[in-house]
Parts: sequence; structure tokens; C-alpha cells
Amino acid sequence: MKLAPLSVPYRAAQKAGSAVVAAFFISAGGGGTVLGDYAPLLAVAAALVALAYEVAYYRRFEYELTEDTFDVVSGVVSRRDREIPYRRIQNVDISRGVVQRLLGLAAVDLETAGGSSTEGAIRYVTPAEAERLRSEIQRRKAGAAAGEPAARAGSSTSEGMGAGADSDESAIASGAPAESELFAISPSELALVGALSFDPRLLGLVAFLASGSVPVLSGFLSSTSAVLLSVTGLFLAGALLLASWLLGAAIAVTNYYGFRLTRSGDELRYERGLFRRYSGSIPTEKVQSIAVTDNPLKRLFGYATLTIETAGYAPGQGGDYGSQAAVPLAKTDRVYELAREVEAFEEPDFTRPPGRIRVRYAVRYAAAVLALTGIAYGIDRALDLAAPWGAPLALLALVPVAAHYKWVHRGYWLGEDHLLTRSGFWRRQTRVVPYYRLQTVIDSRTLFQRRWGVATVVADTAGTGSFTGGDAVAPDVEAAEADALRGALTDRLRRALIERREPDRSAVGSSVDDGTDSGAETAGSADADRDAFEWPSGEADGGG
Repeated sequence: MKLAPLSVPYRAAQKAGSAVVAAFFISAGGGGTVLGDYAPLLAVAAALVALAYEVAYYRRFEYELTEDTFDVVSGVVSRRDREIPYRRIQNVDISRGVVQRLLGLAAVDLETAGGSSTEGAIRYVTPAEAERLRSEIQRRKAGAAAGEPAARAGSSTSEGMGAGADSDESAIASGAPAESELFAISPSELALVGALSFDPRLLGLVAFLASGSVPVLSGFLSSTSAVLLSVTGLFLAGALLLASWLLGAAIAVTNYYGFRLTRSGDELRYERGLFRRYSGSIPTEKVQSIAVTDNPLKRLFGYATLTIETAGYAPGQGGDYGSQAAVPLAKTDRVYELAREVEAFEEPDFTRPPGRIRVRYAVRYAAAVLALTGIAYGIDRALDLAAPWGAPLALLALVPVAAHYKWVHRGYWLGEDHLLTRSGFWRRQTRVVPYYRLQTVIDSRTLFQRRWGVATVVADTAGTGSFTGGDAVAPDVEAAEADALRGALTDRLRRALIERREPDRSAVGSSVDDGTDSGAETAGSADADRDAFEWPSGEADGGG
């Protein structure tokens, strides 16, 4: 099968666009010079070279749905032939920018298990072809998971794009499972997503740009009154915070515009985006953990966010690999209801850290306030501002309150099939991890934790978020309790793995009809396997 013909001029324009724009400015500003006179000719040459390359790319790019694999052949100078087994494909994501929507084009990305980047990228096909590919791959992947041969009816799809649209639609209708809507963001919820968003990147940019201006301003500041300086500083800080909030609101609204979450068989599908429209899938069998996140403002209005962590790369997630927002914002009860659609966990009763740990938190916060006061004093002495450098000391009155709320919002709970952890006040996160998804259970104790007789237990999963602090963490647990918790998690992991293997053995045993008591043999083998099951030394506890 071939790419959409319109992909040739579109890709050529992408490649030659920067050269054409540069040539325009060189020609406009460099008239009379050799470079300025020949800039238009160079731009035309670059456009022709890009067009020729894209024609060759189009002619040599092919993809095909075979019985067991999705094959992609590409390359102009060096050829690359890839065969991607259906069972390894996790997601088929579709994205369409504004120009792509106008031209009737769509980009398709295939994510595979354990991949750190997109395994198969198709640039570009028609939206109908993109949807057909996703539905057909989902159907064949389901057949491969069930041990069935790929649908022979799909072999006609390898004839190319010459097949009629009617046959494509009938194939989708006959093979794709029904799709039911779970959540669709309302205009009021989208407005709240923007109102509760904040982008700190502008603050970092201003701090970087202003870092070189301190020596220049030091002479001016000595002749400026402290009152005027304070008022100006407050005004600029307020304007900067407002600009950062507006930037975060704009990014959030355009990112989650038209958000919709549906279930199709064993997959969750989402659509979102204003300028660039994303359409992707989240296989439920690839879910490593889920998290319900809120902050003080969201809790005040009764809202929360649901995120799902999968193992692998998540196209279109803005660099947040493996973590996908299943519900950007909804009522807290609705979020937990949707979370139980993915993982059926019970109502938790969290075990908090020991009460004395609030003193530890208070000491840490008081040390931070004293450090801030020392910095203010140093700046005041260096610039001779005569400013009230001792003002941060007023925050000491809030230290006991902050320590208490930090303690209140921490804890863990062992359910029948899931581990739940909760931590954070400004960004509180409740994480749900099925026992069978645990990879390692780590017991870590810092120098200060050992002095207080506590430890932190980390339940690691295969999700890529684990490398960026996305683990389920039970912080500041009593030392003896941490040892017991680690052992309990290890035991429940073993039990969960055995229970997940037993249905497969039963299915195999029941399918054998040779006149013997196959059911008894299967049960006996399962018992033998249970007795023989031993966890490799150090693998379950992370050597902690």
C-alpha cells in the first residue's frame, strides 16, 4: 500500500520551507550582493531537490498487513525493511495538524512493547486509511492474542489503496468491537482545565535573561528608594505570574480541546487537541498503574485528574513518556469511577506515617524558612537596600500547619489485588498498582530516616514513569513495618502471578480430551508448579 499522493508536496514544502523563507529575507535585505541576487535561484533549487526526494520517497515507501506482521519498507538511499508482529504493537496513534486537516492527511505512529520511540511512522495517509489501519491492526492483534490465525478477510487490504471505500468500511464494521463513550470534556470543564493550569517555563526564561543584568542594575539600585523598588518588584512579579498563568491556560485548553475517552474492546481510545488533533489508544493489558492527581484548588472545587501509565513510548504526550492523561479534569467521584473501569480496586483506608514524623517535617520546613531568610539578608547587605530582610521569618508560624498537612496526605493501603499509595499536598497523587505489575520492591533509608527509625518503600513497575519519579511510594514507614510491607508485597506478587497463570493451564487442560482425567492432571500440575515456584534471589526486593 502507498502513501497519500498529497503527502509528496506537503513533505517537500516541510523540507524546503525554511530555505525559501531564508532566501526571501536574504534577497530583501541583501540586494546588490552576490548572495542576495542568487538567493531566489537557490530557493527554487532547494524546492526542486526536496520535491525530487519526496517523489522518490513516495515511490519506494510501502506498507502491508500480512497474516502475522505489519510490514514497512522505506528508504531512498538505504533501504529499510521492518516486520512488526501484531502481538508487539501496543498503540496505533493518529495525529493531524491544522494544515494536515485542510489537506486531508493524517500521521500514523505505531508504538511497540518496550520501545523508547515510535517503531513505525507513516507520513502521510488519508484519515479514512488511518482509521482503517488502526481498526485492522487492533482486530488482528486481538486474534493473535487469542491464538487464532489472522483474519483471511483482511488479506484483500494488501491489494493497495485501490480497494473501494465500501469494502474498507465493511471490514471495519465486521471486525472492530463496539465503541462506547466513557468521558467527554464539557466546555465548563475545559475552562477549568485552563484556569487551574500554570506554566512555569516563562518564569525560568525571565530568570535566565535577567541573570546577566544584576551587575548593571546594582549601580542603579543604590540610588533607588526601597519602597519604590519593592512596589516595582511586586508589580513585575505579579505581571510575570499572570503571564505564566495565561500561557499555561492557553496550552492546556488547546491541548485538551474536544477531549473524548471511549472503550473499544480491551482498549481505551482518546481524542484531543485544537491545532493538532491526536487520536490514540491505551491497551488495558499494558496498563502498569493509574494515578488520581489533584491540588488544593482542585480539591476545593471537587475536581481531579486521572492519568494512566503504560510500558513504552506514548506519542503526542509532550515528552511525558508512558504517562497519558485519561481524564484531564472531572468531578472527583467521576474520576474514581472511571479509574475503577481500568482497575477494579476497593475503597482504601490509608495507613499514615507515625505521628512523630510531623516533627521531622516541621524541622525541614523551619530549616527552609531560615535558609530563605539568610538569602534575603545576604542580598540586602550586598546591595545595601535597607529592605525588610527578616520578613520570611513570619512563615515560621505556618510550619506546624504545613507539617501536619504533609503528614495527613501521606500513606499506603494493601488491597485484595492492588497497592495504593498517596503523597503530596500541593500536588497530591493517589497511585494504584496491581500486584502482578510489580517489578521490584525497594526499601530505602536515608541517614535522617535511620535517626527517626523510619524507611521508604518503593514499588517499581515497568512503566517508563518509574524513571522520572512515577513509582508508588510509601514514605516514612516504621522500620519494622517497612520490612513487613516489603515481604507482604513480595508474597502478593507471587500469588498474583500464580493466579494469572492458572486460568491458562486450565484452558489448556480442558482442551485435551484423550480419555484421561485431564482436569485432575491439570490441577495436580498447577499444585506442583505452585510448590516449585521460587522467586530469584534479590529480584523481588531490589536488594533493599
